[in-house]
Amino acid sequence: MQKKEYSVEIGGKTMTAMFTDLAEQAHGSVMLKYGETIVLATACMSKDSHAGLGFFNLTVDYTEKFYAAGKILGSRFVRREGKPSEEAILASRVIDRTLRPLFDQSIRHAVQVIVTVLSVDENDPTILAVNAASLALAVSDIPWAGPVGCVRIGKYDKDELAINPAQNLRLDEDAPYKFDLTVCGKNGNINMIEASARQIAEEELEVALTKASEEITKLEDFQKKIVKEIGKEKRIIEKEKISEESAKLFNENILPKMEEAIFSGAGKAKIDALHTTWNDLVKDKFTEREDFSLEDNLFDETENEILHKKAIEENRRADGRKMDELRGLYAQAGGLSSQLHGSGIFYRGGTHVLSVLTLGGPEERNLVDGLQLKVEKRFMHHYNFPPYSGGEVGRAGFTNRREIGHGALAEKALAMVLPTVSEFPYTMRLVSESMASNGSTSQASICASSLALMDGGVPIKAPVAGIAMGLMHATDEKYKILTDIQGPEDHHGDMDFKIAGTRSGVTAIQLDVKVEGVPVKILGEAMRQSKAARLQILDVIEKEIAGPRANISANAPKILIIKINPDKIGLVIGGGGKTIKDIKERTGAEITIEDDGTVYLTGKDGSAEKAKTIVEEMTHEFKVGETLKGEVVKIADFGAFVRLNDFTDGMVHISEMAPFRVERVSDIIKEGMIVPVKVINIDIEKSRIGLSIKEADKDFFNHQKNGAR
Repeated sequence: MQKKEYSVEIGGKTMTAMFTDLAEQAHGSVMLKYGETIVLATACMSKDSHAGLGFFNLTVDYTEKFYAAGKILGSRFVRREGKPSEEAILASRVIDRTLRPLFDQSIRHAVQVIVTVLSVDENDPTILAVNAASLALAVSDIPWAGPVGCVRIGKYDKDELAINPAQNLRLDEDAPYKFDLTVCGKNGNINMIEASARQIAEEELEVALTKASEEITKLEDFQKKIVKEIGKEKRIIEKEKISEESAKLFNENILPKMEEAIFSGAGKAKIDALHTTWNDLVKDKFTEREDFSLEDNLFDETENEILHKKAIEENRRADGRKMDELRGLYAQAGGLSSQLHGSGIFYRGGTHVLSVLTLGGPEERNLVDGLQLKVEKRFMHHYNFPPYSGGEVGRAGFTNRREIGHGALAEKALAMVLPTVSEFPYTMRLVSESMASNGSTSQASICASSLALMDGGVPIKAPVAGIAMGLMHATDEKYKILTDIQGPEDHHGDMDFKIAGTRSGVTAIQLDVKVEGVPVKILGEAMRQSKAARLQILDVIEKEIAGPRANISANAPKILIIKINPDKIGLVIGGGGKTIKDIKERTGAEITIEDDGTVYLTGKDGSAEKAKTIVEEMTHEFKVGETLKGEVVKIADFGAFVRLNDFTDGMVHISEMAPFRVERVSDIIKEGMIVPVKVINIDIEKSRIGLSIKEADKDFFNHQKNGAR
């Protein structure tokens, strides 16, 4: 095996790039190692272009191998890797969003990047995946404007910035981290961010981005050194040019109408109609041709130029708003159906989202069994984008990568304000339905979900709102930041910077760009501008519902919590789970028992209360001196047996029945009598409880006689 190695220190640990002939057919490949985490990245480009495709065809796949963690996972019947996990899909999106802006979008050759996780320890394979993908492309013959670098940065177990910390400091739901950022960039600029934060000030996050940029520069320099030594010569792909005849046709018939169509108000209806007119025009003109992608690109590029020019030079936006102006807002908490546990409706201009909350018990948590983490998630946010949301016809019911990514972003933003398990033991599932889309439905989902959580009585720390910020960029000195991007701004803008948070600070960030990168200074300015918009949205949300409702929905299950001696867990479960199954069947409640003896009893219509009574009686630990009442269930010559509850009997010796001499037990006690008793001794080894009636009530039998008279 041929092998070359290069190393660099990042975050106090060594990162090693290993180039071998293992995947020698790939156009570029590398194994990147950090600790004992190793990923293999490969990059390939198709030999021929795909004429008429109309877009740049980049595919990024991040594949997890179970052997990487030394586990045999999968279903009980299929012990092999299947469809990608949600974590793998999110990692693929991070890689894709980082690499894509650095390709010439006019390329019509297919490019595929595959990153395979070969080995994993406590280090984050996603960070390695981005850097490895960058290196694989950089040393290949595929034309690409990299390399880029990627790091994780944040404040975790200490109040100081840490680079690429151990995964458990971030993945643990109860981890005490302040904020966590995955940051990618090039040449001192940032081109991708994924972040979660516990209501952190924008200024503190800007400092972290600056530090991240410094570490990214180290990774870039490391990669550039490797490329200089072993990089292949890049393929030359001739860029097709539009014909003079097509350009003339456009300039005479379409260009004079474009500005009016672009600046016709909210939405894309008029500019889309003009685009259709152009498509029909070229088809009628060039009947012998089938590929009109160059003409299609001409329309898009011209629209892009006009939007940038008018925004930067004239402060003009497509729908006539000011640069920092929000569209119209509407918020509704509940009011949809009493059957739902909680609901929220949120409008921001033409973007309309419905979010619905469902509450369940601990047994309904989502088990995540991944390469690095096995955990039960008690909070889930799922996002759906049906075709009608964009006024289109398409496949319904299939969850794509974008939907998973948007759902995860909102989940991240909302998780930062949730109550602890001890405060609110429910499993919470939110589903956000994008009903109408015209810019950033993911951020509208956060707003609608805050309404649904409060409507459902979930005691969140504070409502969360999100907003998407855009950018029209000419130079680092000549640019405009746009609040609440929509329509053409979303499609043609240079940045989609989603920022969610409370009044106190940021809870989540996601950055995508269409340029090579954005300076930290501009991102800091955008974050501060977004805060003003966020506060406006929170005003509307809090006017509709000031805080979480006092009670959860009557249709939601009730959860009761008790604590039992951990030594008695086996007693409640029973052999093969027989006892706990019997309790569930008798009461209709669900029962979840933690290792520390915490018992959650979940049910409706009194079922939780019934189960609670049974478990408490079963596990009750009687104490000497305790007084209670019980039923006499058996009489013997030496005393009587008294049932204290359905699971425990005690014995009253004849000498402990009355303050006077008792000749025969049957003279004063009959089976079925309810008698007061006091616990006077407990023999743990023999599981015997000694009781006394006379110490519980010395006049009990006198009361009985008087009552008989």
